[in-house]
Amino acid sequence: MPERLSARQMLALVADADSFRELPAPERESAPDGPLGWQGYDASRARAAARTGEQESVVCGTASVEGTRAVLISFEFGFLGGSLGRSTGDRLEAAYTHAREHRLPVVPLIATGGSRMQEGMLALTQLQRVARQSALTREAGLPQIAVLRDPTTGGGWATLGAGADVVLALPAAQVGFAGSRVRPPDADPAAYTAESQVAAGSVDAVVEPAELKRTLGTWLGLLAGQGAGAGADAAAGVPAPERVRRPEPAPVPFALGSAGVPRGGWEAVVRARAAERPRARAYLDAYFRRRVLISGDRCGGVDADGMLCGFGERDGRTVAYAAQTGAATRPAGYRTAARLIRLADRLGVPVLTLVDTPGAANDAEAERQGVGAAIAEVFGAVAAARVPVTTLVIGEGGSGGALALAAPGNTWATPDSYFSVIAPELAAAILKRPPQEVRSTADQLRVRPQDLVELGVVRGIV
Repeated sequence: MPERLSARQMLALVADADSFRELPAPERESAPDGPLGWQGYDASRARAAARTGEQESVVCGTASVEGTRAVLISFEFGFLGGSLGRSTGDRLEAAYTHAREHRLPVVPLIATGGSRMQEGMLALTQLQRVARQSALTREAGLPQIAVLRDPTTGGGWATLGAGADVVLALPAAQVGFAGSRVRPPDADPAAYTAESQVAAGSVDAVVEPAELKRTLGTWLGLLAGQGAGAGADAAAGVPAPERVRRPEPAPVPFALGSAGVPRGGWEAVVRARAAERPRARAYLDAYFRRRVLISGDRCGGVDADGMLCGFGERDGRTVAYAAQTGAATRPAGYRTAARLIRLADRLGVPVLTLVDTPGAANDAEAERQGVGAAIAEVFGAVAAARVPVTTLVIGEGGSGGALALAAPGNTWATPDSYFSVIAPELAAAILKRPPQEVRSTADQLRVRPQDLVELGVVRGIV
């Protein structure tokens, strides 16, 4: 079991020195032994207060994390298991309200066993209050970055945790909707860990305690610092449905591969498929001063081999990126990209997409995972984005699985790339042509970068 830090130890771990300022606790008049008259409840609360030095299961306040100001919500697990009751809900609502009033991101540092049973359904309904506050904060264009401690279970995980924009977790933390005492007796404990939630696409990263402040500070700096575009219209009082954030488009990356355009269609295909051609990671490393990854589609899938998504710093401002890596893109990759584009749009951050795939994964498992619907999500996210999207085709542009990430009217190509309605080999097969006609078929398809410029599919060759 990992070391269990108190609420204030956790605050000291992530906040800059002497920067934490606790928010005043809302006052609520409480009936003897709580709203249900649960015998001994007042005594339990008194013992918890004496043991922890806290009056409730959360400590809320503002602090700087690596220079970026935020509202921090730290759970005290020693106070009745970090459970949520009505007074907890009061504090959480006040913290979120303060964040919106002062245009601050929210960072829940979660350690909870769920809703407080001594307050019955009134405790459970606090989850609705939390969900409402989270939704209002999301609508205001403010980021929410959760840190999962041990344990994070029940409604705390299902609202403050899983409902955040970015989810980080401490190593070996117990994370799951079902707490350890209410799971099936034959349940595999390994399924309820931070590491398993990363593998399932529900958590972005596991972070060592010694690295947490730096990592959290990087995320806050990118999503809410001076280089971020978060909430410009919201700060001006523009109603949420009418907000149209128009930051400057992300600049087009320089080409890293070979110079000179291909002479024929088949040469373009061969150059794009070459093993030595620079791939997405090389482009991202050259483009960004620093960058962070989001991981997972939040519905059970990860495509680490086919799609890289996250935020980075370019020329002092934040740019979001979704980059195909040259492999066939899985459904989880498309859903993660759609998640990234929607988040960037909400925060007012421009998007860069890098296209490089032979096409969407087309095996039976991909169909079972809903590859068509996943591609549709990306098409929809790009089409609906109010922030500018910039696209560079850096390798293979294989059919609709590549086009989904391409920005209409702002797509560029490198000299060692191609874009095609279908792979030349498959086109020849559909037309019942012999293998020796694949090359001429590639020419007919007009897949070269200069062909794409002439056809008006891309703006230019970088």
